[in-house]
Amino acid sequence: MLEHADWAELEHAYGPARDTPLRLVQLLNEDPEVQAGALGMLDMSVLHQESLYSATAPAALYVAAVLNDPRTMNVHEDFSVRDERPRPLRAALLEWLGMIADSAAHGETTGEDDGNDPRDTDAVRAVRGPICGAVLPHLRAAVPTVREAALGATTALLRSPALADRIPVATQMLRELISESSDRRERAAAVLAIGAWGEDSTSWLTDPDPAVRACAALSPGCEGNAAAKRTVLDALLDPATVDSWFAEPTAADPWAGHPLPHIEGRLRHALLATAIDRTNDFEELLPAALASVPFCSNLTVAEDWGPLLAAAFPSGYDRNTPLTSAQHRYLKALVERDVCWRYTHLITSWFDDIGLPSARDVLRALVAGRADSRRSAVPR
Repeated sequence: MLEHADWAELEHAYGPARDTPLRLVQLLNEDPEVQAGALGMLDMSVLHQESLYSATAPAALYVAAVLNDPRTMNVHEDFSVRDERPRPLRAALLEWLGMIADSAAHGETTGEDDGNDPRDTDAVRAVRGPICGAVLPHLRAAVPTVREAALGATTALLRSPALADRIPVATQMLRELISESSDRRERAAAVLAIGAWGEDSTSWLTDPDPAVRACAALSPGCEGNAAAKRTVLDALLDPATVDSWFAEPTAADPWAGHPLPHIEGRLRHALLATAIDRTNDFEELLPAALASVPFCSNLTVAEDWGPLLAAAFPSGYDRNTPLTSAQHRYLKALVERDVCWRYTHLITSWFDDIGLPSARDVLRALVAGRADSRRSAVPR
């Protein structure tokens, strides 16, 4: 593989890729320090800032081909492209292949320009099949960090429409993993992946672990499933518990923990978005909305109370129409939450879109002067 590529004619971020074969060979050096340095150089050159080059596809094929080499199981704290945990080189290589696949998938189905030379992107897309074949067996690896990296790489590879036929095999492997694993994050991540691939996740709606149940309920295939909606709404009644399930990045500390696969942001916010999407009556959503208020701030308006306000006023605010009981209770709770009203330029657009006044004192007067004679099914 190294001999058949004309590396002098191929390029990476710093020009001709003549040095790339040496770095690839060094991945199998007996010295972990040499291996770590080689991976770092490859990351900087053939995947510089997640860009693709003519040397990227052959380098990725070589890495996929050596994944099973015993020397890739050397453990070192610097085997880290994006992860600082000590782990086997194999895990870092799988993660690196996943980043290449992720870059190649950018704009593939939307036509959006990925910023790369189209020939380089096409070359990487053309080799995703054999790379996927090398990655999939590691979903059942003995080492947890290798399994985790393999799932991330598989997820990126299966974004390719051309690899849709690999989904059933990957799903079956993850089903077996879920049944055997006792690790909450691993089981939840596998369930999220299965659901995102369009496979059936309903069997986990009755899982003993509430975190796994919640992740199963997020599956697009659970839309319209009453049990899944109830699972989501019930979980949102206790936001602190949801936040305790996994160590996740926060607005205050975006580098804390690790995001879950297929989740944009925090799990709690994903559950809220799903609840809003699947609930037509704000009164049904109100208990979850009220439970979320102690966790809201001006920094989270786009993830929680902004979308909830939009759900409370789906047709906008009409000053000639009295507030419903549910609208009044939610607005009142928000008005009393001080940290929601710092730097109000972050929140004004949400109120403008609804037609509500964004000044806190005006809203306070509005809820204080409520004269709504309509009855509500929500308990007071």
